[in-house]
Amino acid sequence: MSETATLSPAVPKPAHVGDRFVYDFDTFHDPAYLDDPHARIAEIIGEAPSVFWTPRNGGHWMIIGHEAVFKASRDVEGFSSEFVPQEMIKAMMSAMPAGTPHIPQPLPINVDPPEHTLYRAPLQGAFSPKAMLALKDDIRALAAGLIDAITPRGHAEFMAEVAEPMPVQVFLKMFGLPLDKQAQYREIVRGHLSNPEPDPRESMKKLVNIAAVMHDTLIARRDNPQNDIISMLWKTEIGGKPTTIDDMENYCVVLFIAGLDTVMNGMGHGVRHLAGNPALQAELRANPKLIADASEEMLRRYTFTVPPRIVGKDLAFEGAEMRKGERAFLFLPAADLDPREFENPQLFDLKRENKVHIAFGTGPHRCLGSHLARIELQVLYEELLARLPEFRLDPAHPVRYHGGHVVGPDTLHLLWDV
Repeated sequence: MSETATLSPAVPKPAHVGDRFVYDFDTFHDPAYLDDPHARIAEIIGEAPSVFWTPRNGGHWMIIGHEAVFKASRDVEGFSSEFVPQEMIKAMMSAMPAGTPHIPQPLPINVDPPEHTLYRAPLQGAFSPKAMLALKDDIRALAAGLIDAITPRGHAEFMAEVAEPMPVQVFLKMFGLPLDKQAQYREIVRGHLSNPEPDPRESMKKLVNIAAVMHDTLIARRDNPQNDIISMLWKTEIGGKPTTIDDMENYCVVLFIAGLDTVMNGMGHGVRHLAGNPALQAELRANPKLIADASEEMLRRYTFTVPPRIVGKDLAFEGAEMRKGERAFLFLPAADLDPREFENPQLFDLKRENKVHIAFGTGPHRCLGSHLARIELQVLYEELLARLPEFRLDPAHPVRYHGGHVVGPDTLHLLWDV
């Protein structure tokens, strides 16, 4: 089968897109990208402009330069997160028959300021550095248990046995959701994130499904509060008004999606790098204080999220003419490998002076869970290096990756001597 056979169909180039801004890349299906994402990103940076239009997946813009991503992330009028305008959503809801279920909105991610600020404020305390540090001992105990379970075997498929259950269980415990349904929850999230060209109606159905699986827990925490985030959110106000069940569904669908399908990918990238670098393992085992710096450099070197935006108005950006309604992806993994921002960007350098990566985004929509993600990643590396002998990649099972809005390993087979 040829490489192009797996790509999504190419669409015609719009007349306003200049030829020099066209670069053929499929962020969901590019074979070289799925074989080694960050190696492919390095090729793209060397070949493509800092902003380009690709004909794949219905045609859209890719913003890859560090400075360009930085500017676009802060320009919420030019690059909006409101894929469906609030006026349209309200009109659709008012036109629906009586008794139609509430269609949740992923808030605050899918709105821009000032609404974004209004809905994000109640979450700030729940995800503050202090609140997340309070979870560190529980996170460490969970990581230790998962690693101890695989240690005697001498091999493991790391993604399924450690990288997925660890952050998922942390999230479910934080929200007071039943651990025995984690497989069902993960399958729902995979379905929500896997469509390159989402149909708004289908997206709404998926969001209703997510809200439905959480509904009983939401009501139970309203009537019988516990020590979890759902109970805390019931006690907050939004714009001076008490939180409603619709508000809770809006919050929980976005936190559900983000909490169950992000940091595990970072874990996979970092552990793959460690598995291929025994000298780095030895250095970090000998001096665990370096693990914090190593974790930050892993985030820069292997950034893994690609947030989508919609062009909010006709504009000229980095020399490219863009039209209102076109899609634009903030290619954060490429921004953190931009040689104009980082010296020798493909080099993993523990002593790198410029460690200010963009892995968690920037601007109003910067990742709310970044403090939790940092703790989970650092604790994982600490426990893995403390409890597992020198580990390596299994040559019989090459690493397999997925693309899309969160890029990471599907499988990561490790070996070690016992």
